[in-house]
Amino acid sequence: MSGTIGFFEIFDQFFLIAALIFLRIGPIMILVPGIGESYVPARSRLFIAMIFSFFLAPILTSSITVQSINQFSLTWLILSETTVGFIFGIGVRVLLFALQTAGSIAAQATSLSMIIGNSGITPLPAMGHLLVISALCLFMLLGLHVKIAETIVLSYDLFPISQFPSPPDVTMWGIRQISASFALAFTLSAPFLIVSMLYNVTLGVVNKAMPQMMVVFVGAPVITFSGILMLFFLAPSIILLWVRAIDRFLTNPTLHF
Repeated sequence: MSGTIGFFEIFDQFFLIAALIFLRIGPIMILVPGIGESYVPARSRLFIAMIFSFFLAPILTSSITVQSINQFSLTWLILSETTVGFIFGIGVRVLLFALQTAGSIAAQATSLSMIIGNSGITPLPAMGHLLVISALCLFMLLGLHVKIAETIVLSYDLFPISQFPSPPDVTMWGIRQISASFALAFTLSAPFLIVSMLYNVTLGVVNKAMPQMMVVFVGAPVITFSGILMLFFLAPSIILLWVRAIDRFLTNPTLHF
């Protein structure tokens, strides 16, 4: 009988630790690329978050104890853990925004921005949609969604249980992440911007030399074909650079990528 009671006590402790881990994993699963997309059913995301919580519970038993949980109120634990989860989730999501921004910049530079790629909440040009879908597929194939579990375990070293992040530090971290995101987006779309600049300069020179010539009718097909051709050759490199950036972030989330 005493063995049965001990089993139920261990089960209660395990369930309590898993529930507390779920508070931090839940926001991350809502925002992480691939799993957190709008076309993924909410029930699937909930199920994945629960599976992650139960699998990580034995690993985090040294970081999360019943004694440390009992020291704080339930409201404070919910507030602190979900806040940490949202911070890490937003940090990963900003990287996906960088790729979306790069696709939009490239499409705008090559006169392909009016071609709708999807009908989501924030429609992307076809070029941006292609880059995002390809990057998400590679993200899942390389197992980076599993590496997120390592990042979650690391987060308990950076932010122990019930520790609320410092608002000034989070603000500075967020500014660095957003700045680095735009820098990454500009880097990924730089070849398209260079070609667009050369195209417009050439078009201006030709128009100045031959005002009677309708240079737009000649130049529009050229820039469109150049954009599609560049996308064909540069898309693998762009996606690999994005994957390396997100891998660096998952290795050390406190640094900008």
